[in-house]
Amino acid sequence: MDTHVVILAAGKGTRMKSALPKVLHRVAGQPMIEHVLAQAAALNPRSTTVVVGHEADTLKTALASHQGLAFVVQEPQRGTAHALLTAESALRGHTGTLVLLSGDVPLLSAATLKRLVNRHSSAGAAASVVTAVVEDPGGYGRIVRSGQPGEPIARIVEDRDATASEREVSEINSGIYAFALEGLFDAVRSIAAENAQREFYLPDLVAIYRQRGLGVETVTVSNPDEIRGINSRIELAAVSRIVRDEKTAELMASGVTIEDPATAYIDRGVSIGADTIVHPGVSLEGFTTIGEGCEIHSGVRIVDSQIGDRVTVFNHSVITNARLADDVRVGPFAHLRNETDVRAHARIGNFVELKKTVLGAGSKSMHLAYLGDATIGEKVNIGAGTITCNYDGTTKNQTVIGDGAFIGSDTQLVAPVKVGKGAYIGSGSTIREDVPSGALAVSAGKQRNIEGWVAEKKGRGQRVRG
Repeated sequence: MDTHVVILAAGKGTRMKSALPKVLHRVAGQPMIEHVLAQAAALNPRSTTVVVGHEADTLKTALASHQGLAFVVQEPQRGTAHALLTAESALRGHTGTLVLLSGDVPLLSAATLKRLVNRHSSAGAAASVVTAVVEDPGGYGRIVRSGQPGEPIARIVEDRDATASEREVSEINSGIYAFALEGLFDAVRSIAAENAQREFYLPDLVAIYRQRGLGVETVTVSNPDEIRGINSRIELAAVSRIVRDEKTAELMASGVTIEDPATAYIDRGVSIGADTIVHPGVSLEGFTTIGEGCEIHSGVRIVDSQIGDRVTVFNHSVITNARLADDVRVGPFAHLRNETDVRAHARIGNFVELKKTVLGAGSKSMHLAYLGDATIGEKVNIGAGTITCNYDGTTKNQTVIGDGAFIGSDTQLVAPVKVGKGAYIGSGSTIREDVPSGALAVSAGKQRNIEGWVAEKKGRGQRVRG
């Protein structure tokens, strides 16, 4: 039987106080709707439809990389039942099970979704709903059962519409459903806006189905955090902390040392090898991979990068979209970005920046350098203060340095330029032409020493003051 997914993401999220659509706010580094899409993919759905509304074009653009994703627009936003109806055109002619998700509930697990679909299918239910039992149900819709707890569900009542006794119920509605597609949209059209908000509430469908003698099932999650929605910046931070805590616990269980999990900011998509040490205050973001036996010191930020084995990254270095091979040492205060490729045993020191640069195996640049749009061979020494002058005001040009070359301190390499294998560049040189292999290149003028100049200067100063 086919499974189809619909994700509700039309709301403005008023309490977020943001021009950005609520579902694009980041949970542990990733837009919350991306977490929902990732879990939904575990169902192998025949189709996935996102209901958009507020800042619809912004949301569509943000999700453009997802192949086969369909969008429908809910305008105006008149409740969850109205939102589901907007997806009718996208699902016309389809059969099977529709799983309805909320784009602001990012912690729901794939295991729970599979359990929901399995329970729904095996029972032949018209509808199934995910519930949870919580200590403080305030603000949530309550699950009202036909008898004692454990009896079949009778209806769902919203918090604002609940009676005093109904507000005592601790079982809540998650807003996550599975529906049989056959007859679904006709049933949704029968929902009336008889509530405090004058909106069309999808939970009312439960009572309608029960009155018609149709089966309605529930799946209760053991961890209520799974169904936590996000409606404010405070809730956003709380859910992000939950994701990070789960991630650090997973990594430590696999053999990673995280010295202070409370200050570790590690995204869900990060992988780290055994015996790596992560010091306090480290941010590892996106889909970064770090090998075994590494040491990542405090203040380091690594984004969407691949780090080999036995790599050391010293304090306050920033690495984005870069690749570091085994046994590399970086920092402190280094900046590697934009497809930089650092080969095995290379060393990069303090206040060195690399951009779109290959630094060959065993090469080193230890102090105060900018290396941009460069290809640097093996066992090259880059002196302090070296700059590849890669931009001519119109285009970025390439610098190529051969194996074993020695670049003296305070050198400017004006690209495009090539330095041959084993060549030497004298300190303080500005290199505008290619340097042959094995050659020495200098551009500074001959040094002059003026004997007695300091004493004479001091003497002149004394006479003037007198």
